[in-house]
Amino acid sequence: MTQRIQPAPCLSLLNGVQIPQLGLGTWLMNDAECAVTVAAALQMGYRHIDTAENYENERGVGEGIRNSGVTRREVFVTTKFNRKWHSVDGARQACEASLKRLGLDYIDLLLVHWPNPDQDRYLEAFQGLVKLLEAGVVRAIGTSNFKPAHLQRLFDLGLVPHLNQIQLDPYHLRDDLVALHREHGIVTGAWRPLGYGNAMLADPAITAIAERHGRTSAQIVLRWLVQQGFVATPKSSNPTRMAQNLAIFDFALSDDEMAALGRLDRPDPEMFDADRFGH
Repeated sequence: MTQRIQPAPCLSLLNGVQIPQLGLGTWLMNDAECAVTVAAALQMGYRHIDTAENYENERGVGEGIRNSGVTRREVFVTTKFNRKWHSVDGARQACEASLKRLGLDYIDLLLVHWPNPDQDRYLEAFQGLVKLLEAGVVRAIGTSNFKPAHLQRLFDLGLVPHLNQIQLDPYHLRDDLVALHREHGIVTGAWRPLGYGNAMLADPAITAIAERHGRTSAQIVLRWLVQQGFVATPKSSNPTRMAQNLAIFDFALSDDEMAALGRLDRPDPEMFDADRFGH
């Protein structure tokens, strides 16, 4: 029997659309794994599923939604499209293709996955998103991995994403982006919020706080993120960890604990640079 947990609270995007603050990430899951995991997650209490064209699992996500027994209107679906579609009409084609793979008639949040500045067509891609929003095919629009300079070019045209999803965790604070997001009313989304591997979760500063609260290190990091008003989409297909990741809204970190986690930032030469990496 699936353990049921209270769904995550929601944040308001700039256009008033409500986005659940904690979602299920699906990166590296195939269609078959997604179908099972997404259905289980929704039955457990998750209401936000994050996927992408590049994950090649949108069909599985759609199947999981249909098999969950949860109504479509209760589920918030985020997906993203690749550089191939960076034009006004390309964004429409990407959206139509995602809808077909998902088996849905609308997308809650559609993102430009990477800016790909070498191609220099992300402005057109976002303008295409605006048209999709106006047409009612998507409920909200945004960007992923956009740096301050990329966002500024959007601002210069009077365009503001509802959300920018970035790599963000205690080892990658991204203060410049977070400040810019807050200045413009953009919600910050965190991908890979639990770091890569287990190194960060074993950090003594994090494990000490976890022990104090009787929680896992992952729960402490996720609580740190949502307590700052961010959206987090940790990936897991393990039912125990999925349940733990969602069960973070019944405790709070102190100001000192938040500050301690906010001192863990460090250089990461292997971090993806959106000026050089993208798809």
